[in-house]
Amino acid sequence: MPRTPKPSPATVVTLVAPAEKKEPAKKVRAARKAAPPSPAAPPAPPSRPSGPGTSPGEIRVRRMHRRDINRTWEFIKRVFRDVNRQTVEYQRPRSKARFEEQYEEEGVEQILFEIGRDVVGYAECAFEVLGSDNWINPRYFETRDMRPLFVEELATHPDYQGLGVGSFMIEQLMHLARLRGCTHLVLEVAENNEGALKFYLKRAFQKLDSKVFLAKKIVSAPDLLPPRKLPQRRSRPKA
Repeated sequence: MPRTPKPSPATVVTLVAPAEKKEPAKKVRAARKAAPPSPAAPPAPPSRPSGPGTSPGEIRVRRMHRRDINRTWEFIKRVFRDVNRQTVEYQRPRSKARFEEQYEEEGVEQILFEIGRDVVGYAECAFEVLGSDNWINPRYFETRDMRPLFVEELATHPDYQGLGVGSFMIEQLMHLARLRGCTHLVLEVAENNEGALKFYLKRAFQKLDSKVFLAKKIVSAPDLLPPRKLPQRRSRPKA
């Protein structure tokens, strides 16, 4: 889950968790488009916790629909606002247009977690490698007999962190993975995002690989040379 990371060189780490299932993998298309829209939650006041020990109420999970795009995008911007100030790579698509395009992509699951009328969590995953510019190397998993569910995004509202929302989101993704015959969850997290990394490692995720962004400071110099004093011209002797 996103936390404010400690400033340091950003390392993006690939994490993996077993899905505990040995069923054959299936090629999946966007089930959310075939399923009828879930009924809207009944009107209720926001159930945001008011203090430590306060029960946040019932959390519900459903697939995202087109009508949710605007509010979900605003939620994602809110969650990753501080994180993106500290990491080398953006944690989200850089534009709302790209986010809308993702909704139309085959094989992508976008899931919302709500308490009352509040969006408190968002998960995005895929059952196969999508796109020609994807960071995933499929052969890595094929040679190891791994059938991953790729978790592209996992976001929790800052006001609800530490209340079990993140654990419920992981449980939902594990459930989806088992239903589809996947053997692992695979995701990326910046290593200097210490809170998120600790969250995943505590839940039996293991490091697979990492890419490190390195930087070396260059001693700079101005393009133009500074002023320079010239020797004084000798006066000529008078005749």
